[in-house]
Amino acid sequence: MSNKPLSRILVAIALTLALSACNTVSGIGKDIKKGGEAIEKSAK
Repeated sequence: MSNKPLSRILVAIALTLALSACNTVSGIGKDIKKGGEAIEKSAK
């Protein structure tokens, strides 16, 4: 019995989750950057 169909399903699920998380990670990165810039500005 081959596990190829199961592995393809798992890979598809993993890719879907990873792609949907990209927007979230990108948003968090932008927020952190803005926070850092605000701290930098107040330190000057």
